[in-house]
Amino acid sequence: MTTATIIIVSYNTAHLIRDCLESVQEQRGALDQQVIVIDNGSSDDSLAVISEYPDVELIDAGENLGFARAVNRAAETADAAFVVLLNPDTVVLDHAIERLVEFALAHPGHGLYGGRAVQRDGSLESSSCWGLPSLWSMTCFALGLTTFLRGSALFDPESLGNWKRDTIREVGMVTGCLLLVPMASWRELGGFDERYFMYGEDADIAFRARDAGYRPIITPDACIVHDVGGASPSRRDRLRQVFQAKATLLREHFHGWRRRVVLAELLVGVALRTAIASIGPGKRRPTAEGWHQVWRDRRLWIGGYCGRRDDR
Repeated sequence: MTTATIIIVSYNTAHLIRDCLESVQEQRGALDQQVIVIDNGSSDDSLAVISEYPDVELIDAGENLGFARAVNRAAETADAAFVVLLNPDTVVLDHAIERLVEFALAHPGHGLYGGRAVQRDGSLESSSCWGLPSLWSMTCFALGLTTFLRGSALFDPESLGNWKRDTIREVGMVTGCLLLVPMASWRELGGFDERYFMYGEDADIAFRARDAGYRPIITPDACIVHDVGGASPSRRDRLRQVFQAKATLLREHFHGWRRRVVLAELLVGVALRTAIASIGPGKRRPTAEGWHQVWRDRRLWIGGYCGRRDDR
């Protein structure tokens, strides 16, 4: 059995994925790894670029399956002790995946493992992990505090404050830019919830992992470069998908009056940001247009994705 299967989901990432695959190969160290790239029907040269790497197993989905469904399909073919998810807009540094595997072996029982992300200039990119949504964090979002007091441990709790991701720490969730899961845990959790087309699937599996007794954790010794948004859709589409995923997450993991409150807070927070963006200077017009579109589409996304996880 292979030690780690690295899964990369590609969709029109020809401009990014070569650097990613080069780093995966160059920084493997002594790791016994399998690399699977599943392409979601790219219309650019992604398939040609991926085909340049004979050691990479390519799955051509022929259509856009979305992130969660694509990962699950690739994981079905994996034969390894660990599943490692890696974004195509990342570059592996200093044997990061090998170090992450070693960390997981030395700290069993956490279920979900992640590392530290930086930008091209070496500055922190905080998106490797977050806190999970809570009644308090959604109240802060509704009041605009997560924007006006961005990075505050108290008023922007999902950001985890000013922590530089430079220490070993248990976290609410580990994002899919670099996420290691023991295969036994992946199967126990049932993989990703395929209702999440893009965004939210990593938060959902973190909620379920915590319910199962796991405590997601990161180590700064596993470091990658992450060009956030490099493999994402336009801002307008991204915002809509983010909020549809968020609404699904809140509907799935909050119950009774708490569910009603957090969904209302989600709408209030979007309305507030739309109003603020509207009165900003002219250079903010693209931002204003994005928020206006999200607000106009609120009836489309506030219901979340259809069905429940068990309906798949």
